[in-house]
Amino acid sequence: MLDRLEMFIALAQTRHFGRAAERMGVTQPSLSAAIKALEGELGVQLVWRGSRFEGLTPEGARVLDWATRIVGDSRTLREEMRAARHGLSGNLRLGVVPTALPMIARLTAPYLRANPNVHLEILSRSSIEILQQIDTLQLDAGVSYLDNEPLGRVVTVPLYTERYLLLTRPDHPMAARAQLTWTDLAGLPLCLLTPDMQNRRIINSELTRAGVETSLQLESNSILTLIAHVQAGPWVSVVNAHTADLFASTPDLSAVPLSGEGEAKQVGLIAPWREPHTPVLAALLAEARRFGRG
Repeated sequence: MLDRLEMFIALAQTRHFGRAAERMGVTQPSLSAAIKALEGELGVQLVWRGSRFEGLTPEGARVLDWATRIVGDSRTLREEMRAARHGLSGNLRLGVVPTALPMIARLTAPYLRANPNVHLEILSRSSIEILQQIDTLQLDAGVSYLDNEPLGRVVTVPLYTERYLLLTRPDHPMAARAQLTWTDLAGLPLCLLTPDMQNRRIINSELTRAGVETSLQLESNSILTLIAHVQAGPWVSVVNAHTADLFASTPDLSAVPLSGEGEAKQVGLIAPWREPHTPVLAALLAEARRFGRG
């Protein structure tokens, strides 16, 4: 039953029999047979079928909710028993919004040093993707914004409050200023993250509040791409303090604090509401609480 439920979850996520079979490491006929066997066991049709996958039936959508819970609980049970036998070990998939990537090692390095048998996979994801993929078991946890957009039913641990700076070349006129306001950004050649990133939506809100209209020539979902273009000039960008700390210490970049911003945004660790958490995730939550207190 668990194997069939995992195959059903894979099919619902990939929406393709071939890709779901590839993800599960089985042949496509084996996956199709498992889905049909699951339908027979539950007595309902789960999938609309034509020449290809056409979606889940209403019963299939309901079964997907149950399957996600059951498979999540079974993984937690296996992890807990493995920890009881061998100590803390296992895999953890962590989604992180791009603006938090420059600081993530401050959270994960102590965690990995304390738990050398844990394998950690860190993936750059938007805040929306983090919530979706935690819900579908593709991620175990995430680091994202806590108080700007609705999160739903999750466990949160605050890590830090985001502050913003203007990132420029040292020869830019703004680089000599001790501090700037958002109004000072009017007319500057800004390059920012793409609108699917929550950081961009926060910055848009601040610019709108300051009455600053922007017409961007360059957008990217990569912080590194923005920084490379700031170094090349004439572009400037708005970054958070952790990004500025990491990159503005180089001689070809300068960061100037921005004041007059709206309510500061909290960034923190997000985990599924489901409890108990796996031992590896429980240990990361404990490390996040220590980080937040520090």
